[in-house]
Amino acid sequence: MTSGSKQARHFGIGVIGCGRISQHHFDAIAKVDGLLLAAVCDVDEERARAAGTKSGVPWFTSIDKMLAGAELDIVAVCTPSGLHPEHGIAAAKAHKHVISEKPMALSLETADELVRACDAARVRLFVVKQNRLNPPIRLLKRAVERGRFGRIFLANVTVRWQRPQEYYDAEPWRGTWAYDGGAIMNQASHYVDLLQWIVGPVESVMAKTATQARKIEAEDSGVAVLRFASGALGVIEVNVLTYPRNVEGSITVIGETGTVKIGGTAVNKVEHWLFADYDDDDKFVETGSINTNPPTVYGFGHEGYYRNVLAVLRGEAEAETDGRAGRKSLALILAIYDSARTGRDITIPTV
Repeated sequence: MTSGSKQARHFGIGVIGCGRISQHHFDAIAKVDGLLLAAVCDVDEERARAAGTKSGVPWFTSIDKMLAGAELDIVAVCTPSGLHPEHGIAAAKAHKHVISEKPMALSLETADELVRACDAARVRLFVVKQNRLNPPIRLLKRAVERGRFGRIFLANVTVRWQRPQEYYDAEPWRGTWAYDGGAIMNQASHYVDLLQWIVGPVESVMAKTATQARKIEAEDSGVAVLRFASGALGVIEVNVLTYPRNVEGSITVIGETGTVKIGGTAVNKVEHWLFADYDDDDKFVETGSINTNPPTVYGFGHEGYYRNVLAVLRGEAEAETDGRAGRKSLALILAIYDSARTGRDITIPTV
């Protein structure tokens, strides 16, 4: 880290968890001037050493040792989902800002513990929801905020992806209730977030889930019917059994004066964009300039997310998604699971 003016300062980041998602964090950090990867950590010594050697930074096998032995401002938590609160709280108690991969927790109780720990330590808590930064999604959000749809009648998200059995077998925590959850909690987490972020709070949900083809504790498929506080209806459809590969990750919004579908494999492409009245934003759709072609379903959003983190810590912006925003989508996912388990329509508290 460098000293000097507020603008010139670099923030040192320690990444805990060097598995599948960590490379997106390493790549994003490297692209943002003002951020510096300072350390990596993983309980698997070989994985920690490999990540540290590749990145040219110290590596650790214990978060406590990393917090004590590296010069850090921020800790990015990329461990199994069930460990996010524990590791985030440890970082907060060491007075480090926290970036948590999704979901921030697997229960509202532990999510609230993480939020309280960060509040008490007066550090920032960021929850990664990088798909909010996709250009087509930003355009859709703006269209809703400008009232271009009129009254919204229906909204849905569809996640038709493929996760073979080998994916789950590679890491024993995947697909477990204690550390991961199923397709809705893991693969569809971003899409559940987008639905409530764009359309508004959900009042109630009725859901069905199933474990049809994967040998895991949690679900590999699920559907949910929503009623939004506005009166609009919604549908969430998720599976990781789609043959032969990831096919679709989309959101559709239908209103009295507009219909939009953002699709592709990861909400990266405008597929339908129809409104009663013209807006200058329509030219971006007409030219196709906002469509992206990410190499994976993770998209390009991690870089943008880290740029937002830097701007927030420099006092230049508000957080795209903080802990309280992350809690909202978690509450909806847990309500979906509650409905699937009990067979009841579940009302979601507004707080």
